[in-house]
Amino acid sequence: MNRKYVIIVLVLISSFISCKNQNKTEEKKEVQTEVVKDSLIFPGEKHFKSIRQITFGGDNAEAYWSFDDKQLVFQSNNKKWNVSCDQMFLMNANEVFTDSVAPPMVSTGKGRTTCSYFLPDNKHIIYASTHLGDEKCPETPLRKNGKYIWPVYDTFDIFVADLEGNIVKQLTNEKGYDAEPTVSPKGDKIVFTSTRSGDLELYTMNLDGSDVKQITNELGYDGGAFFSPDGTKIIFRSSRPKTEQEIKEYKDLLAEDLVEPTDMELYICNADGSDLKQLTDLGNANWSPFFHPSGKKILFSSNFEAERGFPFNLYLIDIDGKNLERVTHSETFDAFPVFSNDGKYLAFSSNRNNGGGRDTNLFIAEWQD
Repeated sequence: MNRKYVIIVLVLISSFISCKNQNKTEEKKEVQTEVVKDSLIFPGEKHFKSIRQITFGGDNAEAYWSFDDKQLVFQSNNKKWNVSCDQMFLMNANEVFTDSVAPPMVSTGKGRTTCSYFLPDNKHIIYASTHLGDEKCPETPLRKNGKYIWPVYDTFDIFVADLEGNIVKQLTNEKGYDAEPTVSPKGDKIVFTSTRSGDLELYTMNLDGSDVKQITNELGYDGGAFFSPDGTKIIFRSSRPKTEQEIKEYKDLLAEDLVEPTDMELYICNADGSDLKQLTDLGNANWSPFFHPSGKKILFSSNFEAERGFPFNLYLIDIDGKNLERVTHSETFDAFPVFSNDGKYLAFSSNRNNGGGRDTNLFIAEWQD
């Protein structure tokens, strides 16, 4: 949230976090397979056996695998792909896209989108979009009283689309923010964040939008949730204000559809919200968690070791909060780690190899434990 609205620029400090059928059938795609570059693996990144960069330019984030691991859907604001703000794009897992060749867009090209995810049939995706509120890109405030903020657009709703970009169903239509949907590996439930209760809480629903249940209820932003491989647990990020001043600041920002994402920890619970536990207590921003294929560890992004707000790196931690291990050794930004369903590959976003600029690109690493 960020709405995982999120795409990011350099440090979680920017806002995130994201024309239909633009030449999808007529334009010949120059697809290539990227040669593995060992230089993309930094010293100490022992979990990466090999790595490929699959986008070059713009802010590209939240790449999620199809259930058969053959495709990825992700959000990008690459201006050279003829978009003004985050839209959803589809690619095969072995493809690479540069500024000159855009992948097919699978969102409407209107409003701002965020957080796409495949449905189990591999023929449809879900994502959140503001296009019903306004076809133009909403403004993206970056600061409020000198603090970094994320907008929580109240026009976000969750939609189902086919892989040609046609919306086939609207899953939410409540007043307020509905976004950040992800699907259980079991293929039966969606978890998402909503303000329908007056606070940013987690909810689950069936794939058709029925049987909506609220599963968190403490004051604070709960978002970026993912199911465990067996579908029994949920990991998410949260900012839980404690003091009177923190509570006031949180409520004042939320009243303006804003949140401050600089102080977040990870929480874990059962899929129904029971047995809620705080997983990390590291300070700074701990977010974009994803379960390791074993279901016994969490891979996440954090700047807890940073003195200036960055870099962000990836870390592993056991689901009981023990055995914290640093995975990446970037000097800038690594986030949004997502394992393939077979557990062999990791897609993530990084500022590495961007020539010292601000571009955030997608990478696929061959994972080894």
